[in-house]
Amino acid sequence: MRVTGLLLLVAHLSTVGWLTLRPRTVPWVSATNLQPLATIRAELAHGPSWEAVQHLGASVLLLAPLGVLLPLSAGRLNVSPLVSLTRTVFAGSMIALAIELLQSGVPGRVPDIDSVLLGSLGVALAHLAVVPAARRRLRRRYGHLRDVTPRFPRVELAPQADALVGGRTYR
Repeated sequence: MRVTGLLLLVAHLSTVGWLTLRPRTVPWVSATNLQPLATIRAELAHGPSWEAVQHLGASVLLLAPLGVLLPLSAGRLNVSPLVSLTRTVFAGSMIALAIELLQSGVPGRVPDIDSVLLGSLGVALAHLAVVPAARRRLRRRYGHLRDVTPRFPRVELAPQADALVGGRTYR
């Protein structure tokens, strides 16, 4: 599962990179937005429209698969749901932030802090919708394998030997 998750993760990130970091030839670009929720308010200022839903929905859906692919590539079944959600959303937020920072050097692309917020929301929603139920199902299916793992007795430190004396003396 880890290998499949990693391959899908690399494929998705490659696609996202291609979509978001290609230079665009446009006659003008909007200004950089560093004020949280400004773009969202501007999109919804004239009431909800199909264009606003498309723009905001695309930002949410672009990184949403990371909410499933990041835990899948980790391959952990027995982890706290809160820790898993926190770890996944943090990693998704950092990826979204990296994309926005890289966009600042691409012609025709403008960084927008709301894209980071919407991308993180998409990661969180996808994670909450899929991962807890999938882990529960996999734990039920492979729960009998939990006790098959061999257990090794705890290895303690070896007694200290006096290295300067030719004999073996232990304290």
